[in-house]
Amino acid sequence: MDASESAALMSLLRTQPVAALATLHKGAPAVSMVPFALLPDGAGFVIHVSQLATHTQDMLKNPAVALLVTAPLGAAESPLALPRASVQGQARQCPPDSPGYGHARQAYLDKLPDAEPLFSFGDFSLFVIEPESLRWVAGFGRAMSVLGDRMRVVLSQPE
Repeated sequence: MDASESAALMSLLRTQPVAALATLHKGAPAVSMVPFALLPDGAGFVIHVSQLATHTQDMLKNPAVALLVTAPLGAAESPLALPRASVQGQARQCPPDSPGYGHARQAYLDKLPDAEPLFSFGDFSLFVIEPESLRWVAGFGRAMSVLGDRMRVVLSQPE
């Protein structure tokens, strides 16, 4: 991954407000939509979800998840050429008394300030998805996997 591909990936992750979240629901794949933010140090993706949502219960039962973030449809001439990032990782609940809660909450609200009222709802909680692998498709025929230390370096790039 060169510097321009890395910058394009980070631009996508910082500007797009929603991701498709894949969980296992009763042993079968399930996909939903969640707003998300990236922790500034690249250590995870933050989501704020309701306990009433099936994906929340799914993450509590099986923390293995995937996120898919895509560029808007008009960003490419063909849907096949849309820039997109697919992340596999482990979801962990981040309760208000945990050490990283304030940091995660601030990252989420910095990106999604209109979500602040939801923090007063008792059934909502933060989860941090700790990435294990990332697949970056920069356009048609331009795909690469980013793993381990390299992934952490790319995801922690300053704005």
